[in-house]
Amino acid sequence: MKEEEAVQKGIDIEKLKEEQRKLAKTLEIKDTFDFSNCQRYAAIVVESLKNRELIASVAVLDEDMKLIEDKYIMKMPKFPYIPGFRAYRELPIMQAVYEKLEEQPDVIFILGQGISHPQGLGIASHLSLVINKPVIGITQSLMLGEEKNDDIILGKKIVAKKMKTKQESRPIYVSPGNLISLKTAIEITKKCLRDPHKLPEPVVEARKTIARVKKELDL
Repeated sequence: MKEEEAVQKGIDIEKLKEEQRKLAKTLEIKDTFDFSNCQRYAAIVVESLKNRELIASVAVLDEDMKLIEDKYIMKMPKFPYIPGFRAYRELPIMQAVYEKLEEQPDVIFILGQGISHPQGLGIASHLSLVINKPVIGITQSLMLGEEKNDDIILGKKIVAKKMKTKQESRPIYVSPGNLISLKTAIEITKKCLRDPHKLPEPVVEARKTIARVKKELDL
């Protein structure tokens, strides 16, 4: 759904943008934890099913990138898909699946934007504010910003980095969400990469969980 359509349906887009800008001012794009002591790495992935329901999975891995725990949940969204406002649609299910965990991760990956967002508050940033955990945003395309070498610049600020993680594949873009610096977000992403995968292993495992559930339940 485009913003114009959302307005026609009674959604106050300007109010949501203002909320995003206000929340963006509270972000801490700095290391709030000694990430050299990380022992648990997680990812939360959300997909849409044929019946419009959402399925979310979370996977927690150890330092050797071995799966420790995974959970999933399905929920019908109460908000439409509007680019730039994914959090209003997906945050409830992300928070719900995160709360099912027994193992607490030190850092979480999200397939979505961090501070590389029109209002400075992508879904990775928004989630971090809700669960108070460091979150890293990983995308395979840019929403906005200017590329200068590997830097993604918005205004005069570097909001993401381009990373080539697999030969003959397009790069990924890494953007800090909250409670972590861009430099450390890049380091953690590199640490979680394993051949032959393009994406960090926690994301790979969370996707596998969804694929398994969809197959088992014939979704």
